Amino acid sequence: MKKIYLCCPYSHPEESERLKRFEYANKAAAYLMLRGYVVFSPISHSHSIANYIGNHLSHDFWLKQDFAFIDWADELYVLMLPGWKDSVGIGIEIEKWKTEKKTEIVYLDPEVVYGKI
Repeated sequence: MKKIYLCCPYSHPEESERLKRFEYANKAAAYLMLRGYVVFSPISHSHSIANYIGNHLSHDFWLKQDFAFIDWADELYVLMLPGWKDSVGIGIEIEKWKTEKKTEIVYLDPEVVYGKI
């Protein structure tokens, strides 16, 4: 089974938007898991934990956690939610992937996962 690292935009000044992105990441991870992939979704993993730490927007902290899973993954998927191109975190994840893995990146259209958003 292929191991997927699922990128998704998260950071936003409004908590309601971060929660919405968390839900989208969960749905995309479920979609991929049901198709036989092993998936690490950093937003799905980190959002709830950040509630206890209080650092939802700390790129430095969370990317240290995430980089181990980028090393673990066979493929990098980017969920193309609005804002993905401007996401600092996704940019860093893609750069690390390109530097270390040198394999294609899969760009996942959210409409394929859950229809028109």
